[in-house]
Amino acid sequence: MKLNWVERVVANNPLRAALQRGEIRLLKRKVQLKKGAKILEVGCGRGAGARLILKSFQPSLLCALDLDIQMVQKALAYLSAEEVDRVSLFVGDVFRLPFKRNVLDAVFGFGVLHHVPDWRGAVAEIERVLKIGGIYFVEEFYPSAYQNFITKHLLVHPEEDRFFSHELRNALEQVKLPIKDAIDFKKVGIVAVAVKQVGSKE
Repeated sequence: MKLNWVERVVANNPLRAALQRGEIRLLKRKVQLKKGAKILEVGCGRGAGARLILKSFQPSLLCALDLDIQMVQKALAYLSAEEVDRVSLFVGDVFRLPFKRNVLDAVFGFGVLHHVPDWRGAVAEIERVLKIGGIYFVEEFYPSAYQNFITKHLLVHPEEDRFFSHELRNALEQVKLPIKDAIDFKKVGIVAVAVKQVGSKE
């Protein structure tokens, strides 16, 4: 689901980028991601996450996709020429990731799943492209944060089959991508690291 203009403003402001910087610092303390890793960011927005990933992890491959061509265009304008040379930016769907099974070291998703009607299908597709031991870094928001009295009149989100911590954790465990570490902000959202286990679908 594409963002409306209000959510584009929310997602593409300096405070949002500052939050992402803090989350990246947290991630680096929690997991080891080798230099030269192959990384995908889903829902890249204006490119702030891609910039942080490049700086923090020095990947050999960074692909960043968004369903909205306007966001990809914003990312091309936001990133420097050198950064654009190091990132493969494209319009894409989290349900049809253009990768073979078990090829990526990490997938990043900053506030993406709560926009996806079939978020469980998106989780399964992310699991498919990760290597065994691969990392899924997930930052998500709960319905109480985006479907309350104020925000439900400003933001557009799917209304059926939404998730809180329990549902998200269960869905990740079902595809052998359990959460290894997390900070749960109760009615607001979660920042978590999930790691693909042996025994996932081959």
